[in-house]
Amino acid sequence: MTTLRLILGDQLNPLHSWLQERRSDVIYTLMEVRQETDYVVHHAQKVIAIFAAMRDFARALQEQGHRVDYLAIDDPRNTQSIPGNLDLLRAHYQAVQVQYQAPDEWRLDQQLADYAVAAPPVSMADTEHFLTARDEAQRIFAGRHQWLMEYFYRQMRVTHQVLVEKDKKPAGGQWNFDHDNRKPWRGDPPEPLDTRALHDHSALWETIVAAGVQSFGRPDAARIVWPLNRAEALGHLDAFIQHGLPHFGDYQDAMSSKASRLFHSLLSFALNTKMLHPREVIDEAQDAWRRGQAPLHSVEGFIRQILGWREYVRGVYWANMPGYQEHNVFGHTQALPSWFWDGKTRMNCLRHAIGQSLDDAHAHHIQRLMVIGNFALLAGLDPKLVHQWYLGVYVDAFEWVEMPNTIGMSQFADGGLLATKPYVSSAAYIDRMSDYCKGCHYDKKARLGDKACPYNALYWDFFERHAGRLSGNQRLGMVYKNLGRMDDEARAAFRLRATELRARLDQL
Repeated sequence: MTTLRLILGDQLNPLHSWLQERRSDVIYTLMEVRQETDYVVHHAQKVIAIFAAMRDFARALQEQGHRVDYLAIDDPRNTQSIPGNLDLLRAHYQAVQVQYQAPDEWRLDQQLADYAVAAPPVSMADTEHFLTARDEAQRIFAGRHQWLMEYFYRQMRVTHQVLVEKDKKPAGGQWNFDHDNRKPWRGDPPEPLDTRALHDHSALWETIVAAGVQSFGRPDAARIVWPLNRAEALGHLDAFIQHGLPHFGDYQDAMSSKASRLFHSLLSFALNTKMLHPREVIDEAQDAWRRGQAPLHSVEGFIRQILGWREYVRGVYWANMPGYQEHNVFGHTQALPSWFWDGKTRMNCLRHAIGQSLDDAHAHHIQRLMVIGNFALLAGLDPKLVHQWYLGVYVDAFEWVEMPNTIGMSQFADGGLLATKPYVSSAAYIDRMSDYCKGCHYDKKARLGDKACPYNALYWDFFERHAGRLSGNQRLGMVYKNLGRMDDEARAAFRLRATELRARLDQL
Protein backbone atom coordinates (compact mmCIF):
# COMPACT_ATOMS: atom_id res chain seq x y z
CA MET A 1 0.00 0.00 0.00
CA THR A 2 2.38 2.68 -1.26
CA THR A 3 1.78 6.43 -0.96
CA LEU A 4 3.42 8.82 -3.41
CA ARG A 5 4.24 12.26 -1.98
CA LEU A 6 5.10 15.18 -4.25
CA ILE A 7 7.46 17.92 -3.07
CA LEU A 8 7.67 20.99 -5.32
CA GLY A 9 10.84 22.98 -5.91
CA ASP A 10 9.79 25.75 -3.51
CA GLN A 11 8.87 23.32 -0.70
CA LEU A 12 12.34 22.42 0.56
CA ASN A 13 11.47 22.36 4.26
CA PRO A 14 13.24 19.55 6.15
CA LEU A 15 11.17 20.34 9.27
CA HIS A 16 7.83 19.52 7.64
CA SER A 17 5.82 16.98 9.63
CA TRP A 18 5.84 14.60 6.66
CA LEU A 19 9.54 14.07 7.15
CA GLN A 20 9.68 13.48 10.88
CA GLU A 21 9.28 9.71 10.52
CA ARG A 22 10.69 7.29 7.99
CA ARG A 23 8.06 5.13 6.34
CA SER A 24 8.82 2.30 3.97
CA ASP A 25 5.40 2.69 2.36
CA VAL A 26 6.01 6.33 1.29
CA ILE A 27 7.87 7.43 -1.83
CA TYR A 28 8.88 11.09 -2.06
CA THR A 29 9.28 12.56 -5.50
CA LEU A 30 10.85 15.80 -6.70
CA MET A 31 10.77 16.73 -10.38
CA GLU A 32 12.77 19.01 -12.66
CA VAL A 33 10.29 19.67 -15.46
CA ARG A 34 10.12 21.85 -18.54
CA GLN A 35 6.61 22.76 -17.44
CA GLU A 36 8.21 24.84 -14.69
CA THR A 37 11.25 26.15 -16.57
CA ASP A 38 9.24 27.28 -19.59
CA TYR A 39 6.06 29.06 -18.41
CA VAL A 40 8.17 32.23 -18.50
CA VAL A 41 11.83 32.57 -19.49
CA HIS A 42 13.84 32.48 -16.26
CA HIS A 43 17.24 33.82 -15.27
CA ALA A 44 19.88 31.12 -15.61
CA GLN A 45 20.91 31.45 -11.96
CA LYS A 46 17.31 30.97 -10.85
CA VAL A 47 16.99 27.67 -12.70
CA ILE A 48 20.40 26.51 -11.46
CA ALA A 49 19.75 27.52 -7.84
CA ILE A 50 16.35 25.84 -7.60
CA PHE A 51 17.51 22.62 -9.28
CA ALA A 52 20.67 22.50 -7.16
CA ALA A 53 18.68 23.02 -3.96
CA MET A 54 16.16 20.36 -4.99
CA ARG A 55 18.95 17.88 -5.62
CA ASP A 56 20.57 18.64 -2.28
CA PHE A 57 17.20 18.21 -0.55
CA ALA A 58 16.62 14.84 -2.24
CA ARG A 59 20.09 13.63 -1.22
CA ALA A 60 19.44 14.65 2.39
CA LEU A 61 16.14 12.77 2.44
CA GLN A 62 17.82 9.63 1.13
CA GLU A 63 20.59 9.93 3.71
CA GLN A 64 17.92 10.13 6.42
CA GLY A 65 16.42 6.86 5.21
CA HIS A 66 13.46 8.18 3.18
CA ARG A 67 12.59 6.58 -0.14
CA VAL A 68 13.04 9.12 -2.94
CA ASP A 69 12.49 9.02 -6.70
CA TYR A 70 14.08 12.11 -8.24
CA LEU A 71 13.23 12.94 -11.84
CA ALA A 72 16.08 15.05 -13.22
CA ILE A 73 15.58 17.27 -16.25
CA ASP A 74 17.41 14.75 -18.48
CA ASP A 75 15.88 11.58 -17.01
CA PRO A 76 14.55 9.56 -19.98
CA ARG A 77 11.45 8.72 -17.92
CA ASN A 78 10.63 12.41 -17.44
CA THR A 79 7.42 13.48 -19.22
CA GLN A 80 8.32 17.14 -18.41
CA SER A 81 4.95 17.73 -16.73
CA ILE A 82 3.90 17.17 -13.13
CA PRO A 83 0.67 15.25 -13.90
CA GLY A 84 2.45 13.09 -16.48
CA ASN A 85 5.19 12.20 -14.02
CA LEU A 86 2.71 11.46 -11.25
CA ASP A 87 0.94 9.01 -13.56
CA LEU A 88 4.27 7.42 -14.43
CA LEU A 89 5.33 6.96 -10.80
CA ARG A 90 1.91 5.82 -9.63
CA ALA A 91 1.99 3.04 -12.15
CA HIS A 92 5.62 2.12 -11.41
CA TYR A 93 5.14 1.88 -7.65
CA GLN A 94 1.50 0.80 -7.80
CA ALA A 95 0.78 3.68 -5.43
CA VAL A 96 -2.70 3.66 -3.92
CA GLN A 97 -2.73 7.40 -3.24
CA VAL A 98 -0.93 10.65 -4.03
CA GLN A 99 -0.33 13.46 -1.55
CA TYR A 100 1.04 16.93 -2.20
CA GLN A 101 1.66 20.11 -0.22
CA ALA A 102 -0.44 23.17 -1.06
CA PRO A 103 1.18 25.02 -3.98
CA ASP A 104 1.82 28.74 -3.57
CA GLU A 105 1.00 29.54 -7.19
CA TRP A 106 -2.55 29.50 -8.52
CA ARG A 107 -1.67 27.71 -11.77
CA LEU A 108 -0.11 24.78 -9.87
CA ASP A 109 -2.89 24.74 -7.32
CA GLN A 110 -5.44 24.49 -10.13
CA GLN A 111 -3.44 21.89 -12.03
CA LEU A 112 -3.13 19.60 -9.02
CA ALA A 113 -6.75 20.14 -7.99
CA ASP A 114 -7.79 19.10 -11.50
CA TYR A 115 -5.49 16.09 -11.25
CA ALA A 116 -7.09 15.10 -7.95
CA VAL A 117 -10.50 15.05 -9.62
CA ALA A 118 -9.27 13.14 -12.67
CA ALA A 119 -7.12 10.56 -10.86
CA PRO A 120 -8.22 10.05 -7.23
CA PRO A 121 -7.35 9.42 -4.49
CA VAL A 122 -5.23 12.55 -4.24
CA SER A 123 -5.05 14.80 -1.16
CA MET A 124 -3.41 18.10 -0.23
CA ALA A 125 -1.47 18.89 2.95
CA ASP A 126 -0.46 22.27 4.33
CA THR A 127 3.08 23.50 3.72
CA GLU A 128 3.32 24.49 7.41
CA HIS A 129 5.13 27.64 6.37
CA PHE A 130 3.04 30.81 6.32
CA LEU A 131 1.74 32.67 9.36
CA THR A 132 -1.64 33.31 7.73
CA ALA A 133 -4.16 31.26 5.79
CA ARG A 134 -4.64 31.93 2.08
CA ASP A 135 -7.91 33.74 2.73
CA GLU A 136 -7.01 35.49 5.99
CA ALA A 137 -6.31 38.88 4.41
CA GLN A 138 -9.58 38.65 2.50
CA ARG A 139 -11.44 38.07 5.76
CA ILE A 140 -9.60 40.92 7.50
CA PHE A 141 -10.43 43.35 4.69
CA ALA A 142 -13.99 42.14 4.09
CA GLY A 143 -16.14 45.10 2.97
CA ARG A 144 -13.18 47.48 2.54
CA HIS A 145 -12.54 49.10 -0.84
CA GLN A 146 -8.79 49.37 -0.31
CA TRP A 147 -6.56 46.87 1.39
CA LEU A 148 -4.09 48.93 3.41
CA MET A 149 -1.04 46.92 4.36
CA GLU A 150 -0.49 48.99 7.52
CA TYR A 151 -3.88 47.90 8.90
CA PHE A 152 -3.06 44.25 8.17
CA TYR A 153 0.45 44.58 9.61
CA ARG A 154 -0.73 45.96 12.94
CA GLN A 155 -3.18 43.10 13.31
CA MET A 156 -0.38 40.63 12.61
CA ARG A 157 1.85 42.27 15.21
CA VAL A 158 -0.84 41.86 17.87
CA THR A 159 -1.95 38.39 16.80
CA HIS A 160 1.58 36.99 16.77
CA GLN A 161 2.89 39.09 19.68
CA VAL A 162 5.74 40.67 17.75
CA LEU A 163 7.25 43.96 18.95
CA VAL A 164 4.26 44.64 21.20
CA GLU A 165 3.97 45.33 24.90
CA LYS A 166 1.62 43.54 27.29
CA ASP A 167 -1.11 46.13 26.69
CA LYS A 168 -0.96 45.44 22.92
CA LYS A 169 0.78 48.76 22.37
CA PRO A 170 3.70 48.84 19.93
CA ALA A 171 7.24 48.63 21.24
CA GLY A 172 8.81 52.06 21.26
CA GLY A 173 5.40 53.75 21.20
CA GLN A 174 4.80 53.60 17.44
CA TRP A 175 3.95 50.97 14.88
CA ASN A 176 6.07 52.19 12.01
CA PHE A 177 9.55 53.74 11.94
CA ASP A 178 9.66 54.21 8.19
CA HIS A 179 10.56 57.90 8.50
CA ASP A 180 13.85 56.83 10.14
CA ASN A 181 14.70 54.45 7.30
CA ARG A 182 15.36 56.79 4.38
CA LYS A 183 19.03 57.69 4.57
CA PRO A 184 21.32 57.67 1.53
CA TRP A 185 24.51 55.65 1.87
CA ARG A 186 27.80 57.47 1.25
CA GLY A 187 30.17 54.58 1.97
CA ASP A 188 30.22 54.53 5.76
CA PRO A 189 29.56 52.20 7.52
CA PRO A 190 31.09 49.80 4.99
CA GLU A 191 29.03 47.11 3.34
CA PRO A 192 29.48 43.82 5.25
CA LEU A 193 31.67 41.16 3.68
CA ASP A 194 29.77 38.59 1.64
CA THR A 195 30.46 35.35 3.51
CA ARG A 196 28.11 33.17 1.48
CA ALA A 197 29.66 30.01 0.08
CA LEU A 198 30.38 29.78 -3.63
CA HIS A 199 29.02 26.71 -5.38
CA ASP A 200 30.24 25.37 -8.70
CA HIS A 201 27.24 24.07 -10.63
CA SER A 202 28.94 23.87 -14.02
CA ALA A 203 27.93 20.24 -14.60
CA LEU A 204 24.31 20.98 -13.69
CA TRP A 205 24.30 24.00 -16.01
CA GLU A 206 25.55 21.87 -18.88
CA THR A 207 22.71 19.43 -18.23
CA ILE A 208 20.15 22.24 -18.18
CA VAL A 209 21.42 23.66 -21.48
CA ALA A 210 21.56 20.23 -23.11
CA ALA A 211 17.94 19.65 -22.08
CA GLY A 212 16.93 22.68 -24.15
CA VAL A 213 15.91 24.98 -21.31
CA GLN A 214 15.94 28.62 -22.45
CA SER A 215 17.16 31.30 -20.03
CA PHE A 216 18.67 34.78 -19.87
CA GLY A 217 21.04 36.71 -17.63
CA ARG A 218 24.56 35.72 -16.64
CA PRO A 219 24.73 32.02 -15.72
CA ASP A 220 28.24 32.02 -14.12
CA ALA A 221 27.40 28.56 -12.84
CA ALA A 222 30.68 28.31 -10.97
CA ARG A 223 29.79 31.27 -8.75
CA ILE A 224 26.29 30.63 -7.42
CA VAL A 225 25.94 31.96 -3.87
CA TRP A 226 22.31 31.07 -3.15
CA PRO A 227 21.91 28.50 -0.34
CA LEU A 228 21.52 24.83 -1.16
CA ASN A 229 19.92 23.84 2.12
CA ARG A 230 18.62 24.92 5.51
CA ALA A 231 22.05 24.78 7.19
CA GLU A 232 23.47 27.28 4.71
CA ALA A 233 20.36 29.45 4.98
CA LEU A 234 20.70 29.55 8.76
CA GLY A 235 24.30 30.66 8.31
CA HIS A 236 23.12 33.48 6.05
CA LEU A 237 20.54 34.48 8.65
CA ASP A 238 23.13 34.57 11.43
CA ALA A 239 25.48 36.71 9.34
CA PHE A 240 22.71 39.18 8.54
CA ILE A 241 21.58 39.50 12.16
CA GLN A 242 25.15 40.21 13.24
CA HIS A 243 26.41 42.42 10.43
CA GLY A 244 23.49 43.68 8.35
CA LEU A 245 20.51 44.22 10.64
CA PRO A 246 22.10 46.92 12.84
CA HIS A 247 22.30 49.24 9.79
CA PHE A 248 19.45 47.83 7.71
CA GLY A 249 16.88 50.39 8.82
CA ASP A 250 18.97 53.46 8.10
CA TYR A 251 19.90 52.37 4.58
CA GLN A 252 17.12 50.04 3.44
CA ASP A 253 16.07 52.52 0.72
CA ALA A 254 19.60 53.51 -0.31
CA MET A 255 21.17 52.55 -3.63
CA SER A 256 24.80 52.64 -4.70
CA SER A 257 26.84 51.74 -7.74
CA LYS A 258 29.60 50.69 -5.33
CA ALA A 259 27.61 48.16 -3.29
CA SER A 260 25.00 45.72 -4.55
CA ARG A 261 23.93 44.21 -1.21
CA LEU A 262 24.40 47.06 1.29
CA PHE A 263 22.72 45.83 4.49
CA HIS A 264 19.94 43.71 2.99
CA SER A 265 19.47 40.16 4.21
CA LEU A 266 19.19 38.39 0.81
CA LEU A 267 17.13 35.76 2.66
CA SER A 268 14.14 35.87 0.31
CA PHE A 269 15.30 32.89 -1.77
CA ALA A 270 15.70 30.76 1.36
CA LEU A 271 12.34 31.95 2.70
CA ASN A 272 10.45 31.46 -0.55
CA THR A 273 11.82 27.95 -1.02
CA LYS A 274 10.92 27.27 2.64
CA MET A 275 14.41 26.48 3.87
CA LEU A 276 13.65 29.04 6.57
CA HIS A 277 10.37 29.67 8.38
CA PRO A 278 9.25 33.31 8.62
CA ARG A 279 8.63 33.00 12.35
CA GLU A 280 12.21 32.00 13.11
CA VAL A 281 13.54 34.90 11.03
CA ILE A 282 11.21 37.33 12.82
CA ASP A 283 12.21 35.93 16.22
CA GLU A 284 15.92 36.24 15.46
CA ALA A 285 15.47 39.89 14.52
CA GLN A 286 13.30 40.64 17.55
CA ASP A 287 15.79 38.92 19.86
CA ALA A 288 18.61 41.03 18.39
CA TRP A 289 16.73 44.17 19.45
CA ARG A 290 16.08 42.79 22.93
CA ARG A 291 19.79 42.02 23.31
CA GLY A 292 20.66 45.56 22.22
CA GLN A 293 22.37 44.25 19.10
CA ALA A 294 20.19 46.19 16.64
CA PRO A 295 18.09 49.37 16.98
CA LEU A 296 14.31 49.20 17.01
CA HIS A 297 13.82 51.12 13.76
CA SER A 298 16.00 48.60 11.90
CA VAL A 299 14.30 45.61 13.45
CA GLU A 300 10.80 46.97 12.89
CA GLY A 301 11.56 47.82 9.26
CA PHE A 302 12.90 44.34 8.61
CA ILE A 303 10.06 42.56 10.40
CA ARG A 304 7.51 44.68 8.50
CA GLN A 305 8.83 43.21 5.24
CA ILE A 306 8.13 39.67 6.44
CA LEU A 307 5.26 39.73 8.91
CA GLY A 308 3.56 42.60 7.12
CA TRP A 309 4.34 42.81 3.44
CA ARG A 310 5.13 39.17 2.63
CA GLU A 311 2.00 37.76 4.26
CA TYR A 312 -0.10 40.65 2.94
CA VAL A 313 0.81 40.26 -0.73
CA ARG A 314 0.12 36.55 -0.50
CA GLY A 315 -3.38 37.38 0.70
CA VAL A 316 -3.83 39.88 -2.14
CA TYR A 317 -2.69 37.25 -4.63
CA TRP A 318 -5.10 34.51 -3.53
CA ALA A 319 -8.03 36.92 -3.27
CA ASN A 320 -7.54 38.11 -6.85
CA MET A 321 -6.63 34.98 -8.77
CA PRO A 322 -7.16 33.99 -11.46
CA GLY A 323 -6.88 37.08 -13.62
CA TYR A 324 -4.92 39.52 -11.47
CA GLN A 325 -2.13 39.65 -14.07
CA GLU A 326 -4.59 41.02 -16.63
CA HIS A 327 -5.14 44.31 -14.76
CA ASN A 328 -4.04 47.31 -16.83
CA VAL A 329 -5.94 50.33 -15.53
CA PHE A 330 -3.86 52.83 -17.53
CA GLY A 331 -4.07 50.84 -20.77
CA HIS A 332 -0.28 50.71 -21.15
CA THR A 333 0.91 48.65 -24.12
CA GLN A 334 4.54 49.63 -24.73
CA ALA A 335 6.94 46.70 -25.29
CA LEU A 336 9.97 46.30 -23.02
CA PRO A 337 13.05 48.09 -24.33
CA SER A 338 15.84 45.82 -25.55
CA TRP A 339 18.08 46.89 -22.67
CA PHE A 340 15.85 45.03 -20.21
CA TRP A 341 17.67 41.97 -21.58
CA ASP A 342 21.23 43.28 -21.80
CA GLY A 343 21.40 46.36 -19.54
CA LYS A 344 22.83 48.54 -22.33
CA THR A 345 21.27 51.93 -21.69
CA ARG A 346 22.83 55.35 -21.14
CA MET A 347 20.67 55.92 -18.06
CA ASN A 348 23.13 55.09 -15.31
CA CYS A 349 20.52 54.13 -12.70
CA LEU A 350 18.83 51.64 -15.02
CA ARG A 351 22.13 50.36 -16.39
CA HIS A 352 23.20 49.54 -12.84
CA ALA A 353 19.89 48.19 -11.49
CA ILE A 354 19.08 46.08 -14.54
CA GLY A 355 22.72 45.10 -15.02
CA GLN A 356 22.88 43.90 -11.42
CA SER A 357 19.64 41.98 -11.92
CA LEU A 358 21.02 40.29 -15.02
CA ASP A 359 24.35 39.55 -13.32
CA ASP A 360 23.10 38.35 -9.93
CA ALA A 361 19.40 37.45 -10.41
CA HIS A 362 18.81 39.91 -7.57
CA ALA A 363 18.26 43.59 -6.82
CA HIS A 364 16.83 45.03 -3.64
CA HIS A 365 13.29 46.35 -3.31
CA ILE A 366 14.01 50.03 -4.03
CA GLN A 367 15.96 49.20 -7.16
CA ARG A 368 13.03 47.07 -8.28
CA LEU A 369 10.38 49.65 -7.33
CA MET A 370 11.86 53.13 -7.71
CA VAL A 371 14.30 52.63 -10.58
CA ILE A 372 13.09 49.81 -12.84
CA GLY A 373 9.40 49.81 -11.92
CA ASN A 374 9.31 53.59 -11.79
CA PHE A 375 10.60 53.88 -15.34
CA ALA A 376 8.32 51.09 -16.59
CA LEU A 377 5.22 52.88 -15.28
CA LEU A 378 6.26 56.35 -16.48
CA ALA A 379 7.14 55.03 -19.93
CA GLY A 380 3.86 53.13 -20.26
CA LEU A 381 5.29 49.62 -20.51
CA ASP A 382 2.74 46.81 -20.68
CA PRO A 383 2.33 45.70 -17.02
CA LYS A 384 1.90 42.04 -17.96
CA LEU A 385 5.22 42.10 -19.80
CA VAL A 386 6.84 43.85 -16.83
CA HIS A 387 5.39 41.18 -14.54
CA GLN A 388 6.77 38.36 -16.70
CA TRP A 389 10.23 39.97 -16.72
CA TYR A 390 10.27 40.37 -12.92
CA LEU A 391 9.01 36.82 -12.48
CA GLY A 392 11.80 35.50 -14.68
CA VAL A 393 14.77 37.63 -13.67
CA TYR A 394 14.78 37.37 -9.87
CA VAL A 395 15.89 34.26 -8.02
CA ASP A 396 13.34 34.88 -5.25
CA ALA A 397 10.42 35.60 -7.60
CA PHE A 398 7.52 33.20 -7.30
CA GLU A 399 4.20 34.31 -8.69
CA TRP A 400 2.34 34.67 -5.36
CA VAL A 401 4.79 37.29 -4.11
CA GLU A 402 6.00 38.83 -7.36
CA MET A 403 2.69 39.44 -9.13
CA PRO A 404 1.06 41.70 -6.49
CA ASN A 405 4.35 43.54 -6.05
CA THR A 406 4.57 44.21 -9.78
CA ILE A 407 0.97 44.54 -10.96
CA GLY A 408 -0.24 46.31 -7.80
CA MET A 409 2.64 48.09 -6.09
CA SER A 410 5.05 48.82 -8.92
CA GLN A 411 2.73 49.38 -11.90
CA PHE A 412 -0.48 50.45 -10.09
CA ALA A 413 -2.23 48.41 -12.77
CA ASP A 414 -4.97 47.28 -10.36
CA GLY A 415 -6.09 50.90 -9.98
CA GLY A 416 -5.18 51.18 -6.31
CA LEU A 417 -6.40 47.99 -4.65
CA LEU A 418 -2.96 47.44 -3.15
CA ALA A 419 -1.11 50.78 -3.29
CA THR A 420 -2.54 54.13 -2.21
CA LYS A 421 -0.76 55.96 -5.06
CA PRO A 422 1.56 55.23 -7.99
CA TYR A 423 5.15 54.91 -6.78
CA VAL A 424 6.87 57.13 -9.34
CA SER A 425 9.38 59.94 -9.15
CA SER A 426 11.49 62.25 -11.25
CA ALA A 427 15.29 62.11 -11.15
CA ALA A 428 15.31 64.00 -7.84
CA TYR A 429 14.38 60.97 -5.71
CA ILE A 430 16.90 58.69 -7.43
CA ASP A 431 19.62 61.30 -6.96
CA ARG A 432 18.73 61.76 -3.29
CA MET A 433 18.88 58.02 -2.52
CA SER A 434 21.82 56.96 -4.70
CA ASP A 435 25.00 57.94 -6.51
CA TYR A 436 23.55 56.86 -9.85
CA CYS A 437 23.18 60.36 -11.29
CA LYS A 438 26.87 61.13 -10.87
CA GLY A 439 28.58 60.81 -14.25
CA CYS A 440 25.36 59.84 -16.05
CA HIS A 441 24.96 60.69 -19.73
CA TYR A 442 21.78 62.58 -18.80
CA ASP A 443 21.41 65.72 -16.69
CA LYS A 444 19.37 65.01 -13.56
CA LYS A 445 18.26 68.66 -13.26
CA ALA A 446 17.28 69.30 -16.87
CA ARG A 447 13.64 68.74 -17.75
CA LEU A 448 13.82 69.26 -21.51
CA GLY A 449 16.36 68.72 -24.26
CA ASP A 450 18.31 65.74 -25.51
CA LYS A 451 20.50 65.58 -22.40
CA ALA A 452 17.64 65.93 -19.91
CA CYS A 453 17.05 62.92 -17.67
CA PRO A 454 14.15 60.95 -19.24
CA TYR A 455 12.51 60.49 -15.83
CA ASN A 456 11.73 64.21 -15.60
CA ALA A 457 9.56 64.71 -18.68
CA LEU A 458 8.04 61.24 -18.36
CA TYR A 459 7.06 62.04 -14.76
CA TRP A 460 5.08 65.18 -15.54
CA ASP A 461 3.58 63.73 -18.70
CA PHE A 462 2.41 60.66 -16.78
CA PHE A 463 0.43 62.72 -14.31
CA GLU A 464 -1.02 64.94 -17.01
CA ARG A 465 -2.08 61.99 -19.17
CA HIS A 466 -3.75 60.28 -16.22
CA ALA A 467 -5.18 63.32 -14.45
CA GLY A 468 -8.72 62.05 -14.91
CA ARG A 469 -7.94 59.02 -12.78
CA LEU A 470 -5.34 60.38 -10.37
CA SER A 471 -6.02 64.08 -9.71
CA GLY A 472 -8.54 63.26 -6.98
CA ASN A 473 -6.03 61.18 -5.03
CA GLN A 474 -5.30 63.02 -1.78
CA ARG A 475 -1.72 61.75 -1.70
CA LEU A 476 -1.06 63.41 -5.07
CA GLY A 477 -2.40 66.86 -4.18
CA MET A 478 1.00 68.56 -4.31
CA VAL A 479 1.84 66.94 -7.66
CA TYR A 480 -1.28 68.31 -9.29
CA LYS A 481 -0.86 71.68 -7.59
CA ASN A 482 2.60 71.97 -9.17
CA LEU A 483 1.31 70.74 -12.49
CA GLY A 484 -1.44 73.35 -12.34
CA ARG A 485 1.12 76.13 -11.96
CA MET A 486 2.64 75.24 -15.35
CA ASP A 487 1.47 77.16 -18.39
CA ASP A 488 0.22 75.48 -21.56
CA GLU A 489 3.56 75.91 -23.27
CA ALA A 490 5.44 74.08 -20.53
CA ARG A 491 2.92 71.24 -20.50
CA ALA A 492 3.13 70.92 -24.27
CA ALA A 493 6.91 70.77 -24.09
CA PHE A 494 6.80 67.95 -21.53
CA ARG A 495 4.23 66.14 -23.63
CA LEU A 496 6.37 66.40 -26.77
CA ARG A 497 9.55 65.30 -25.00
CA ALA A 498 7.79 62.32 -23.38
CA THR A 499 6.25 61.28 -26.70
CA GLU A 500 9.67 61.35 -28.34
CA LEU A 501 11.20 59.31 -25.50
CA ARG A 502 8.53 56.61 -25.68
CA ALA A 503 9.05 56.37 -29.46
CA ARG A 504 12.73 55.48 -29.05
CA LEU A 505 13.06 53.66 -25.75
CA ASP A 506 15.61 51.24 -27.19
CA GLN A 507 18.01 54.14 -27.86
CA LEU A 508 17.89 55.75 -24.40
